[in-house]
Amino acid sequence: MAELIRLTNIVKIYQVGDEQVHALDGITLQIRKNEYVAIMGPSGSGKSTMMNIIGCLDTPTSGLYELNGMNVSDMDDNELARVRNKEIGFVFQTFNLLPRSNVLHNVELPLIYAGMPAEERRERAKEAIARVGLTERMHHKPNELSGGQRQRVAIARALVTHPSILLADEPTGNLDSKTGEEIMALFDALHKEGNTIILVTHEEDIASHAHRIIKLRDGKIEGDFPSRKRPTPSPATVS
Repeated sequence: MAELIRLTNIVKIYQVGDEQVHALDGITLQIRKNEYVAIMGPSGSGKSTMMNIIGCLDTPTSGLYELNGMNVSDMDDNELARVRNKEIGFVFQTFNLLPRSNVLHNVELPLIYAGMPAEERRERAKEAIARVGLTERMHHKPNELSGGQRQRVAIARALVTHPSILLADEPTGNLDSKTGEEIMALFDALHKEGNTIILVTHEEDIASHAHRIIKLRDGKIEGDFPSRKRPTPSPATVS
């Protein structure tokens, strides 16, 4: 598999009053295309900072970050925004949906920002909605959906740009355990279809869906090992 992400000696320092906080302290790792990776760690371990850097929401204080062959470490905000929109599909714990817009419009949004013509973006959005099993809910608004359905909309929105990476931050954090398992089964199926998935989580049972687990502590990699992967369900189980 080809290399997708390369982090080399990544350091991130925040200034908090008179004190410097080393959120990341010399992180070096590679992630290949079609890997399924979980990033774990307790509060303050640096996992959120690492997610922000991988997701081009922040830049390192020092070190090299290469994404799909591009050096994104030194990009300005406009360049980072273009990379985010093209390369990364975000799935957040809080869904981040527009409450007054229906499912179709919420999923179309990244393509509107990208300037795609209306007819083409609607077709792409419908295709992404179908992939998460919500075609019949396409014209409903978020308040007419369950929590699990809202997260499926968020996943469809993340998929619609055909990104290099699906980056999910605590994707089941606002869901009950049964719905959370359904969402993780959907991620399993999407990985089987060829998507590269990076989960940020503090929950062992969520991380166990990934094939590789990276554990952080105090801004350093404490462990990087294969998970004891559960059998992956067929896509038919998540429609």
